[in-house]
Amino acid sequence: MLKWVTAGILSLQAAVSQAADLPNPVTHSDFPSDPMSTVLLGRDLFFDPILSGNRNIACATCHHNTLISGDVDRDLGSTRRGQADNVAKALKHRNVPALFNLGATEFVTLSHDGRVSRDPSARMGFAMPDGATLERPVPNALAAQAMMALTNPDEMAGSLGENVIAELVARGKIRGLNGAWQKITERVEAIPTYRRRFDMLTGPHEPLHVTDIAKALAAYTAYEFRATDSPFDAYLSDRPHALTPPQKRGLDLFYGKAGCSTCHAGPFQTDHDFHAIGTPQVGSGKGHGEPLSDHGRAAVTGETVDLYRFRTPSLRNVALTAPYGHSGAYATLEAVVRHHLGPGRTLLAYDLSAMTLPGLNSTAPPTAPIPGADEITRIAEAVEHAPVALSDADVDDLLAFLHALTDPYAAIGRLGAPAQVPSGLPTSRLVLH
Repeated sequence: MLKWVTAGILSLQAAVSQAADLPNPVTHSDFPSDPMSTVLLGRDLFFDPILSGNRNIACATCHHNTLISGDVDRDLGSTRRGQADNVAKALKHRNVPALFNLGATEFVTLSHDGRVSRDPSARMGFAMPDGATLERPVPNALAAQAMMALTNPDEMAGSLGENVIAELVARGKIRGLNGAWQKITERVEAIPTYRRRFDMLTGPHEPLHVTDIAKALAAYTAYEFRATDSPFDAYLSDRPHALTPPQKRGLDLFYGKAGCSTCHAGPFQTDHDFHAIGTPQVGSGKGHGEPLSDHGRAAVTGETVDLYRFRTPSLRNVALTAPYGHSGAYATLEAVVRHHLGPGRTLLAYDLSAMTLPGLNSTAPPTAPIPGADEITRIAEAVEHAPVALSDADVDDLLAFLHALTDPYAAIGRLGAPAQVPSGLPTSRLVLH
């Protein structure tokens, strides 16, 4: 009898751990532990337009939990339709990444191109873009990244000629006395409710610094967008029936012959590295070398080998976070999965029907926001991912497993939006129902 019980236990363990690359379950120790007072302060700041140059958008404008924490453009989807005369103008430089689990301690590199990353040799331990090196320490990459968003013209700073923050950014005056970071901080400090709440964290006689704002934003993001309660998490925690048979077959493919876990490794399905997988370039990109181009990691490192490489995204809640790719080229999960199976082939055959395009004012045909043949060829030549042969049934199973990475609680947000923010600025466009 004991022999049978022991054999059954071993069989169960083998079933749960049969894939060599299957990660360990995520635990609370994988995330920071911040006081709820800091988290709630960060929530108000996250939804407060006071942080933007024009006082009209907030972090939540692009990273709203109603939009599953990410959006392809700069503004809430329902409010921007019909705001451009052609697709090239309607689309922004890059697809806005989702925020799920970015507060976990293993995330030390952020952005599609990794322009913010932990680096012991850099000032304050983080490599930052030119002109934006840190003035004080921050706890994690998420806080460092938040500071960059505040001064990015395509995110929160605004355009030259619109406000003082944008003017300072255009002059390269981000750091230091009377820099953009300080001006933003002065706005927040001038609001009594914020000053009083920061007093509890920094002390009543300590002048507020932009890193204090960034720390609160990071604390909220880590709490609100933690996604670790999916069927896959339950399966890793010795509940083998948490996955359906198709999801289990998809798991075996993911960690087996499909080779997904080569890059999408670890508990959050990312190796935190950079790869060239031939994602079609749609929209303006970063204009590296020519219009409608994006050199990805190479623009940060200056290394030719990094051309068209982009950071491996986490796949948590991936079934909810369309569109996909650094450029938002694919509107459906199946389309981006099939791209991975034959990246060179799908890149060369790509057309705009694969993505969801913004609505337009003009009745004229949209200007095609895709690069010319020479640039497409260069992207294809950089592909480092070999084709994979899967049947349609295999693809269906793989998609089923990717749906098993969905945490329904994180998808709707744990705290949600505040009814109002301390600045008194309107948030009606940010609080959706």
